[in-house]
Amino acid sequence: MKLNSLKIAWRSLKKQPFFTFLNMLGLSIGMAGALLICLYISDELSFDRMFVNSDRIYRVNADIKFGGQAQEFATTPAAMASTLKKDYPQVNDATRFRTWGSMLLRKSNSTENLKEEQSTFADANFMEFFGINLLEGDVKTALRDPQTVVISKAAAEKYFGKTSALGQSILINNEETFKITGVIDDLPKNSFLRNYSVFMAMEGFKDAKDYANWGSNNFNTFIKVNEGITAADLNAPLNQLFEKYIVPFAQAIMPGVTRKSFEAEGNYIKYHLTALNDLHLSSNRVAEISTNSDKQTVYIFSFIALFLIVLASVNFMNLSTAQSLKRAKEVGIRKTLGSDKFGLIVQFLTESGLLTFLSLGLALIFALLAMPFFNQLSGKDISIPFLNSIFWLILFVSTIFLGLLSGSYPAFFLSRFVPIKVLKSAGVNSIGSSRIRNSLVVFQFSISVFLMMSTFVVYQQLQYIQNKDLGYSKEQLLVIDDVYAAGNQVESFKQEILNLPNVSSATLSSFLPTPSNRSDNGYKLEGSSEQDKTVQMQTWSVDHDYGKTLDLEIIAGRDFDKQFMTDSSGIVLNETAVGILGFTPQEAIGKRLSNALDDEKGEFFTIIGVAKNFHYTSFKDEIGAWSMHLGKTANKLTIKLQPGDFKQTLESVKLAWTKVAPGQPFNHYFLDDSFNSTYDTEQRLGKLFITFTILSIIIACLGLFGLAAFNAEKRVKEIGVRKVMGASVSQITVRLSADFLKLVGIAILFSLPIGWYAMNKWLEDFTYRINIAWWVYVSAAGIAILIAVLTVSYQSIKAAIVNPVESLRGE
Repeated sequence: MKLNSLKIAWRSLKKQPFFTFLNMLGLSIGMAGALLICLYISDELSFDRMFVNSDRIYRVNADIKFGGQAQEFATTPAAMASTLKKDYPQVNDATRFRTWGSMLLRKSNSTENLKEEQSTFADANFMEFFGINLLEGDVKTALRDPQTVVISKAAAEKYFGKTSALGQSILINNEETFKITGVIDDLPKNSFLRNYSVFMAMEGFKDAKDYANWGSNNFNTFIKVNEGITAADLNAPLNQLFEKYIVPFAQAIMPGVTRKSFEAEGNYIKYHLTALNDLHLSSNRVAEISTNSDKQTVYIFSFIALFLIVLASVNFMNLSTAQSLKRAKEVGIRKTLGSDKFGLIVQFLTESGLLTFLSLGLALIFALLAMPFFNQLSGKDISIPFLNSIFWLILFVSTIFLGLLSGSYPAFFLSRFVPIKVLKSAGVNSIGSSRIRNSLVVFQFSISVFLMMSTFVVYQQLQYIQNKDLGYSKEQLLVIDDVYAAGNQVESFKQEILNLPNVSSATLSSFLPTPSNRSDNGYKLEGSSEQDKTVQMQTWSVDHDYGKTLDLEIIAGRDFDKQFMTDSSGIVLNETAVGILGFTPQEAIGKRLSNALDDEKGEFFTIIGVAKNFHYTSFKDEIGAWSMHLGKTANKLTIKLQPGDFKQTLESVKLAWTKVAPGQPFNHYFLDDSFNSTYDTEQRLGKLFITFTILSIIIACLGLFGLAAFNAEKRVKEIGVRKVMGASVSQITVRLSADFLKLVGIAILFSLPIGWYAMNKWLEDFTYRINIAWWVYVSAAGIAILIAVLTVSYQSIKAAIVNPVESLRGE
């Protein structure tokens, strides 16, 4: 019986190749899209679970408000790890990282540097802590001594080829020599250490031993708790550290300060834990070890995957019911010959199951072909796990479920036909209510309109970011990175660049208003012990040409000027910093700030100017307090180019670099590209929305096409009568199309409020954001109506031009 059902199902599918093709196309598109999204979500959920005892590992976070700044740090003081091991029996072990960003490396007997993008100092126990095995070296002693380093397999091959790297010496940033004491395998791409290739011994990092300093937060601290201990068990006890360690530390600098007086000013320091397995999707703090994603993106993609599957299923139902009249007599004959309702249901479900499995094969081909494009869009490197038995089991079960879901309504619908009616050619009257089919079309277009609206909002926000006045110029700025590699030739390099014909200005600095590792410094007014006269702010080391090159606007006082020798102790603040100090920009000029709470221990800076606020962080963040002062610690040369032949200028800059820094890598980029990379996540989200919106529209159109065909076939005699009575083709076309436009109108009414709510929630992540414009609603609704008209008009016109003699012959 089962084999016979399959044979009949196969013959039935072959008898109607066009509708079989449409059904397979709709199902396979939905399945391929959902498969890609599910692989993406699986990868996102797998982060950091490869580490030993990952469910018992937590990172210690610090929420701090002081000096007018409230910040959420992924870092804590140097003493946190040892203190937790000493004071809390629930803590089994602890380890630290002190990230260092990019660095230049070369073999000790070489003159050519290569760049490693991510490096960090690490405690000696970090490999045992996370269960990372060494390919070469002893895990217990590899990072025990100062000036030792563990590197990744890829880094070892880059510098030493097939020769063993163990015991070799490397020079870091042309300054310090480190001995390679271990080589680890390249860390998985779904781990928080994925981009790190250089791990230097924390033993050689001076600040790591400053256990008395509880005011500096520079170390990513991880703890491993005992069995049965959770974050909730430690979050409250962690805040006892404030009274025990932070208050005594503060009193040594500011006598008389207490927890009560500290908190009376609205300040706070709070510690809490985040599980290692939750970091990737639940943490977006200052000084993250690696860039994280967020749960919101996973939720959005989960809903899109669900929508695609449901849309494909709905499409199957509509196309199947569109063919029901052609099979009405078949059902009537089967019932007359003794087939019961259950047998018919099994037969039709077998057909839907067979079609679903055929669609699965096509979906896998589509997914395989789309994988490179999808990886490029999502920034992933995922693949279909063909050799994973669990993957095939999930796929098999999901396909059976989808076949049952898609085929259930057509099966019950067809098996309900009354034999005497369908055999008398009265199948139209036996079909019953169209509410379910119409509801399915409304649902399909509601999803499509929602996705269109979401695409428009994401695009509009990205355009807002691109076009908003940032407070500085990012166009035509060429950045040469790692200029410290030129040693004492840096200034001469800058002067040679200024002599190039297409260069208008250049500046040496430590930071630019694009993503980088930065930390705040505390300043207070001279002679003041009041906490509200203290400000935590960014402090950037620059030269005299920084403001001119980036077109910063000075709204009070002046910029740095080489004519004033006293500018070596001058400082320029932004509006936010001045506001926290309690001054207007004009009032702040001439005031002196100390970089230590104790004036006798600090260095003084005189406020010579106030710059207009500019966006030096993401649009998701408020503009914080910022300052710049003259300094020699520069690692970037930013060059403002005049319009012209950029390629030729770039070649000239490279030639000048080669002269002053032979053997050093020429690392360069344009500032606007670096700015755009800040919003990679949003740009990818927008592109993915466009892609899946197009897929949803295609599937919805196939479903509407099927329902239009069904409706035209159902009303064939009505159309014939109307033509005999004098109705024109255009009148009939409009009448048939109007029914579907009503459904699309209902879908629009449902989807627009939901889209408005969902996208406003998404925009809440941005401090600086758009208001959803009226044209977003109109465009989404208009495109949906246009698509519906184009889809339905074909079937409507086709039905309207049929000769009424053919339509009424049965009468």
